[in-house]
Amino acid sequence: MPYAPQHKEQTRARIVECARRMFNRHGFEAVSIDEIMASAGLTRGGFYHHFANKEELYSEAIAGYLRCNPVGVNFAACAREIVLQMVNGYLSRQHLEDIDRHCPMIALPSDVARAGPAVRRTYEMLLGGMVGVFERGVDPPDGDARQAALAIAALCVGGMVLARTLEDDGLAGEIREAARRVALEVGGLGAAAKVRASASSN
Repeated sequence: MPYAPQHKEQTRARIVECARRMFNRHGFEAVSIDEIMASAGLTRGGFYHHFANKEELYSEAIAGYLRCNPVGVNFAACAREIVLQMVNGYLSRQHLEDIDRHCPMIALPSDVARAGPAVRRTYEMLLGGMVGVFERGVDPPDGDARQAALAIAALCVGGMVLARTLEDDGLAGEIREAARRVALEVGGLGAAAKVRASASSN
């Protein structure tokens, strides 16, 4: 019986999603094609019907993060509110603990640095998307939205990379909170963050 036209697309999406989770947990080098395909309920032989090699799959797994929303941002909100939600969600404990759905920028930076040009371009595209969202919603004191957006992205990603590597939960929490507070201040959103923090503590 022939497969439905959408079967190949659905199978490819399943492979990408399984790969993304496994790369997040174990890194690029530690995960084999056999393991990825087994996780997707498929055999190795089917891999090359979808991808030329493992690095092509890696690039698509990184790009796949653009199509998901693990921190629950309401993208229908105003630009300023989206930035608040993104920073608070990105640096949250929930995001830190949800390893399977970690942003590739915090889960995979060392792997990407050693990868080929296609993977690095995909990673840059992901970063560019984040910076673009921040740039549209910030109101920095010096008026330089681009610089503020870049700094916020660096604080979000760097804060989570550090928090993810630490055994000390208390220190990890301090780092995430410091990064969150400074990121919002850089973006001219510090007052809104204080109001929200005060409301949530009452």
